[in-house]
Amino acid sequence: MAAASDAARLLVSNRNHWVSWVLHHATSRPDGVAFRFLGVDTTWRTLWERTEKLADALHRRGVRRGDRVLLLTLNRTEFFEAVIAINAVGAIAVPVNFRLTPPEIAYLVEDSGGTIIFTEPVLAPLVAATRKATDRIETVIVMGAAGDETTLGYEELIAEDGDGRPFVELPESDPALILYTSGTTGRPKGAVLTHLNMVAQSVTCIRALGLTDEDGRALMAAPSFHVAALGSVAPALMIGHTVVIHPLKEFDPVEVVDTLERERITTVFMVPVQWQAVCAVPGIADRDFALRSLSWGAAPATDAVLEAMERTFPDAQIVAVFGQTEMSPITCVLAGADSRRKLGSIGKPIPGISARVVDVNMNDVAAGDVGEIVYRGPTLMKEYWNNPMATAAAMDGGWFHSGDLVRADDEGFLYVVDRKKDMIISGGENIYCAEVENAIAGHPTIREVAVIGRPDDRWGEVPVAVVAGDAPPTLEELREFLGDTLARYKHPAVVEYVDTLPRNASGKVVKGRLRESHGGPLPGA
Repeated sequence: MAAASDAARLLVSNRNHWVSWVLHHATSRPDGVAFRFLGVDTTWRTLWERTEKLADALHRRGVRRGDRVLLLTLNRTEFFEAVIAINAVGAIAVPVNFRLTPPEIAYLVEDSGGTIIFTEPVLAPLVAATRKATDRIETVIVMGAAGDETTLGYEELIAEDGDGRPFVELPESDPALILYTSGTTGRPKGAVLTHLNMVAQSVTCIRALGLTDEDGRALMAAPSFHVAALGSVAPALMIGHTVVIHPLKEFDPVEVVDTLERERITTVFMVPVQWQAVCAVPGIADRDFALRSLSWGAAPATDAVLEAMERTFPDAQIVAVFGQTEMSPITCVLAGADSRRKLGSIGKPIPGISARVVDVNMNDVAAGDVGEIVYRGPTLMKEYWNNPMATAAAMDGGWFHSGDLVRADDEGFLYVVDRKKDMIISGGENIYCAEVENAIAGHPTIREVAVIGRPDDRWGEVPVAVVAGDAPPTLEELREFLGDTLARYKHPAVVEYVDTLPRNASGKVVKGRLRESHGGPLPGA
């Protein structure tokens, strides 16, 4: 193991965060496997040694406590090595969505104030283009390749002769990450998550998913820059499970099913559209899985998807996890027998989280009435980076305003009705897009559906269904299908047809793009 004084190690081990967790496992179970990627195992000992050397190299290049360091990579073990090394010197890791354009990435660079960025060869041209849009990037570190005259090689940094970096004592209240929201509307905001936030998130996952087994193997299928990935890796780092990293490319449900079986995965999180594809893989019922818990979230799931999951994986616990980036992310969980009894619910707030369902005046609403869910708790972000006005608005009244509209039943189970910004007001009546989408999704020829509002001179707004599928129904056929399932005023006024719905990296439909392309006045209006 890399040389470091006993006093230096004591600074790390006296704290409770993923830097100290890696050190603990490297000491207590050095030959255990921390990460597995493309068939290559990284043991806890190797993870610590490489992390320590990389942290040393960053420190020699002036990275200090509170500095921001960006990461623009695909899924790979080095991403997590870099995050832990960045945090080990007290700096803040800023993962970046690789699907963004150079101007969009330049905005994140400028907003975060970072000057160093990690990347990899396939994304190096994107970083080069970003540097033309901002002159703030001073250092580019390329994983998996030697650096050229404008970059540094990741492995070369780790191979450098270090002079022993000064360890920093990292309080749990210090920022660990800045995660930029998906920016489906407006500019993305950087949610500052502390080490305490990630500790609380880890405990939540361990409890909700029953991660007590010593031989647990988690599949990380989400993009590493997303809170769903970081939030699922954190509990594995805490308790010493192996994380199998799934390579990022076009989602292939057959390949995922093969990986689940071959790698003996015990727990996995995926978004509903991915679960829908996985459950439809031919012959899946004949596969031999080791799965013990399945979780879904990040986007609404229709009743049809949840029923398919239950049929396909009858021996696994199906857990709905609900939340958002600003809450690290989980706030509510539905698991066990309740997942069948309360199909479609997001469950109840997790222990340690205070939640209320309120009206616009912050008054609690009655059971069955719709209101916004607001939160307090140890997973709540510290702030929005460099954005005090947005922070103040989100924390108005001393509670974090989620923007999610929900209703509670008489047992306290919560059901998502819609995003507050997506609600349609038609003729004075509230129409919740998620409710309409769920009803439409039951049509046998519709594969995907999103509902948006469209201006209307008479009603103010009317609902528009944007659908993709095999021979999807006409408007008249769809209205006949909906029948009395929905009140007539909730029925779509028009149906628009697309090949696929636009989604961001977390699997959420980007309704802003749909509004741009399908949100204009009705024909003849």
